[in-house]
Amino acid sequence: MALTVTQYNEIEREYNRIQFDNEDTLNKRYDYIYSKIPEISSINDEISSLSLSHAKKILSESSEDSAESYKKQLHELSRKKRLLLKENGFPEDYLDPVYTCKMCKDTGYLESGEKCICRKQAEIRLLYSQSNIKEILRTENFNHFNFDYFDNTEIDPILKKTPLENIKSIYNVCRNFVKDFDDSYGNLYIYGNTGVGKTFLANCIAKELIDTSHSVIYLSAVSFFDILADKDFNRAQSVNRTYMAHHLTDCDLLIIDDLGTERSNAYTLSALFHCLNERIIMRKHVIISTNLSLQELQSRYSERILSRVVDNYKMLKVIGRDIRINR
Repeated sequence: MALTVTQYNEIEREYNRIQFDNEDTLNKRYDYIYSKIPEISSINDEISSLSLSHAKKILSESSEDSAESYKKQLHELSRKKRLLLKENGFPEDYLDPVYTCKMCKDTGYLESGEKCICRKQAEIRLLYSQSNIKEILRTENFNHFNFDYFDNTEIDPILKKTPLENIKSIYNVCRNFVKDFDDSYGNLYIYGNTGVGKTFLANCIAKELIDTSHSVIYLSAVSFFDILADKDFNRAQSVNRTYMAHHLTDCDLLIIDDLGTERSNAYTLSALFHCLNERIIMRKHVIISTNLSLQELQSRYSERILSRVVDNYKMLKVIGRDIRINR
């Protein structure tokens, strides 16, 4: 089970709206260009007449010479049109079809029949809009990040930095993680004591990427393992959970929050390793936020999981006092 009929229809209406808006944009461009460059209107009339004539010839005869001649004439007319546009200060493709997503041409599906990334993101956006994460991201984002909650007097004996100096460095890493997201592969392991802002940082990144049409799945560790178990053991799930279960390995970014708060057993060890390993192989980004240090991670899980994290994740230790108390 993926989306309900209501959810599916809502997304289809959105794609219909996008197609209508882009078609309207193209029509307005044509009207404007015809008023500025009348020759292009004449060229388009020639193209229409040529296409009609060629269609009639196809019905009456199958001549390769006719097809070749048609292609040459069509190419020449298109070349003249693009040249006129360029000479008058317009992009050569100004009158090409307008698409919000050029990969699927605003259909939501690739030529292979697979869902386009824009459709996956539309589905995730819809599911998020029906959950509480949308409201959380209104306030937990980079625009609302407040450095005033971090002390600038006490120096951490291990990091040799004050909490303020440290969080500014981590903030920049998170910003660059977003900026370089499409060009380089990387994962973040954000750890530290309770209440120092680990989840807030993960939410900041999630907000930026969702706003730029990346598919992001955000789950608490408890929900993450529950969803995997329900899927693996064929237990009934809600629509949202079923959808997320099918995209845990291929979404652009997976965020596992509060790793270590779940009940640990042989299944969780195996499931966590499999998911992290699959995403490493597929070069799909992951952010883990947790209270667990690397030593505690190894003790609670396994050497294999520790190895994957150490080799493939950037370690970000957040220090300081509980922000909720400071507030």
